[in-house]
Amino acid sequence: MKLMVTVKRVVDYNVKVRVKDDQSGIETANVKMSMNPFCEIAVEEAIRFKEKGVATEVVVVSIGPAQCQETLRTALALGADRAILVKTDEEIQPLAVAKLLQKIAEKESPNAIIMGKQSIDGDNNQSGQMLAALLDWPQGTFASEVSIADGKATVTREVDGGLETIALDLPAIVTTDLRLNEPRFASLPNIMKAKRKPLDVLSTEDLGVDVTPRVKTLKVAPPATRQAGVKVESVQELVDKLKNEAKVI
Repeated sequence: MKLMVTVKRVVDYNVKVRVKDDQSGIETANVKMSMNPFCEIAVEEAIRFKEKGVATEVVVVSIGPAQCQETLRTALALGADRAILVKTDEEIQPLAVAKLLQKIAEKESPNAIIMGKQSIDGDNNQSGQMLAALLDWPQGTFASEVSIADGKATVTREVDGGLETIALDLPAIVTTDLRLNEPRFASLPNIMKAKRKPLDVLSTEDLGVDVTPRVKTLKVAPPATRQAGVKVESVQELVDKLKNEAKVI
């Protein structure tokens, strides 16, 4: 069984993002970048399936600039077998991501594709669902538990009302939620071994996909600065300020 896992290079979740001076986007120069946390969970789940003997090969895929090779090498160090980079410096939006992954899936013929439910930069939560539609595969989104056996994937997913368990015929798409697992750290020996694992580089032209953005960002602005609070001497003063200044009561 072959599993395909998607990973994205994003600004590290510990970094406080800053808006560019021209308000065209966020500042990424000299900023620590890392693998999207939801993608880390997807990689970990695929590796666990391989360790259990359910999967025989784990292929990781990323779309973006040449620096994404670092993110792919991290996934290889965690236990993936080989990697594919679709190299592009263009802004890639969810539909273009889904179309590129569709082409790779048709070439690789995986039994399942495991993806993070969303990236922490765009927070779109769209690529997995769009890919399932393009491939006409069943999908299990927001997965908190996944098992694979007898050509089926059983997915427990988090919904507004609690948990829902569904059965999917393979091949299928699974998008991971936070409670699915806790990703491991790559050991130094595995980091060194990852340098020798195969990493193929493709272009959007190789896959025949037009990645021209369909949505244009007009301006990016930081949230308004919060005003400093004040101390009050009594309940009566608090009530007076809430009533006459804040006008909330």
